[in-house]
Amino acid sequence: MKFDVLIVGGGMVGATLAATLGREGLGVAVVEAKETPPLPEHDLDVRVSAITRASQHVFESVGVWDALPADRLQAFREMVVWDNPGVGEVHFDSADIAEPALGHIVENVLIQHALNMRLEALDTVEVFRPARLDSLTVEASRAIAEVDGVRISAALVVGADGTGSRIRALAGIEANAAAYGQHAVVATVTTAKHHRETAWQRFLPGGPLAFLPLPKGKVSVVWSTGPAHARALQRMTPEGFGSALEAAFDGRLGAVTSVGERATFELVSLHAREYVRERVALVGDAAHTVHPLAGQGVNLGILDAAALSEVLAAARDRGRDIGRLLTLRKYERWRKGHNALMRQTLSGFNWLFGNSFTPLRGARNLGLGLTDRITPVKRLFMAHASGLAGDLPALTRRR
Repeated sequence: MKFDVLIVGGGMVGATLAATLGREGLGVAVVEAKETPPLPEHDLDVRVSAITRASQHVFESVGVWDALPADRLQAFREMVVWDNPGVGEVHFDSADIAEPALGHIVENVLIQHALNMRLEALDTVEVFRPARLDSLTVEASRAIAEVDGVRISAALVVGADGTGSRIRALAGIEANAAAYGQHAVVATVTTAKHHRETAWQRFLPGGPLAFLPLPKGKVSVVWSTGPAHARALQRMTPEGFGSALEAAFDGRLGAVTSVGERATFELVSLHAREYVRERVALVGDAAHTVHPLAGQGVNLGILDAAALSEVLAAARDRGRDIGRLLTLRKYERWRKGHNALMRQTLSGFNWLFGNSFTPLRGARNLGLGLTDRITPVKRLFMAHASGLAGDLPALTRRR
């Protein structure tokens, strides 16, 4: 079987890339090892993402956003960030950048299902699921893969297969990786006070604690903390966990009245030393992972997908080989520096706000207070965090 592009990994980033390439008329094969989990009928799924305006525009462009159930989307129009201990606080409002929202909190499984439906509707895309990549051979003019005994050739193979990327390993691409020394505990809870369509985040000595708004007044909790504390939080009764949340969050949203399913995962920082080799490219977590404190992880991957799609379509239109290193270097130059800067910035913020050194506490509280009072600085932060500023792919622009 012959395709233009073989994408290994059909998660949110890999499926987005397949949808953008299929929209451009390129022949795409997607190999995904797992079946998509069923949609929760009643309860909200515990894994959610903060989808930026830029990512929303990409989903709109490929016909995915309108397929998401409106009653399961929650816009966040404001964001409040404050430090502990101290009085420093900054308040962001989407009205200051003339946007209806800073982003939306969406269940990952909903996005995945909408992307899967879109891929099924594209004649140029074929999905192998569940399927396993058995081998990969890169030749001068093609890459050849064996997938469950089926031979697939393509001009380009893309690794969208996550942090432990097999494609990255098979291509011989090394990565700089380090554990943050934190685990994230995620849960869906209900609070006595309404979230007011606001994303709330408090920096604690062990790591940031975020309350993200969900439909029907519920809240998604992301608590980054040390491994031992994370294990203790996971073992607590629902009542004990709710009390710990209320205390850690300074009671901003009142008592935690119900606690749903909890999950815990380790936080790791990773950045591939190369994004491309001859006939191989990496996107999303296969190329980079960042701290979740700003909710940028999946959004960086969506930007990767949009940028790579734009580069490949332009090369195809000029009659160039889309798998040649010379073609792929443009994608690497476009995305690698931006992702590296974001990774370093978020790691720096996590270190700064987790440091108990007294002069640093005073400096960061002063910084938050000054930022809150300087409107142009706040607007710049919001524009970049929402994906509305910078060197962005065309798909990220409002239709």
